[in-house]
Amino acid sequence: MLKIATALFLFYTSITTVSGQAAWNMIAENDGIKVYSRSVPTSKVKAVKVECMVKASASQLVTLLMDLPVATEWVSHTKSCVLVKRISASELFYYSEVSLPWPLENRDFVAHIRVSQDLATKVVTVDAPAVPGWVAEKKGIVRITHSTGHWIITPVEPGSVKVEYTLQVDPGGIIPAWTVNMLAAQGPMESFKNMRSQLQLPRYKNVNLSFIVN
Repeated sequence: MLKIATALFLFYTSITTVSGQAAWNMIAENDGIKVYSRSVPTSKVKAVKVECMVKASASQLVTLLMDLPVATEWVSHTKSCVLVKRISASELFYYSEVSLPWPLENRDFVAHIRVSQDLATKVVTVDAPAVPGWVAEKKGIVRITHSTGHWIITPVEPGSVKVEYTLQVDPGGIIPAWTVNMLAAQGPMESFKNMRSQLQLPRYKNVNLSFIVN
């Protein structure tokens, strides 16, 4: 569940690789977690990238990302995250609501998660763009329609992977871009620390997914 839909990290940033795009600038670093941001030509909201090492296998991390109900326990500002439709073991659609402080309205979105792996390198990619439709819009909640989340999970050694997460989001509605940009480091940093802790729970130990070669 990339959960996060990703929004999974609230509305912050990017995965577009356009020629001439601004360079990534580090905005926070703590406990081995690095958060970067960069300007996006088509948006006032900056893109964000998170990099860190995680003591887990690719199967364990993907299992957590697709474990939708627990998103509220580790993904910053996530109020709810529920399955909309499962296409296969490696593909699904989910709905999530993101909590924002008053007087801002909460946001919600539907994301389409697809997991793939390069069998030669064993690198796992998880794409989770926001998609239209599937769930009716709700009164008092602003629907996020433009969001692109992308995970790259690279095995480093047995029981350890390098994670790179990028996200670009248009939060929609009325919300100052400077407010989103100012908080860009807080959500990802909090979420990734929670993610590490979550992966140590017994439910994620010794997990092996049929569509991932660890």
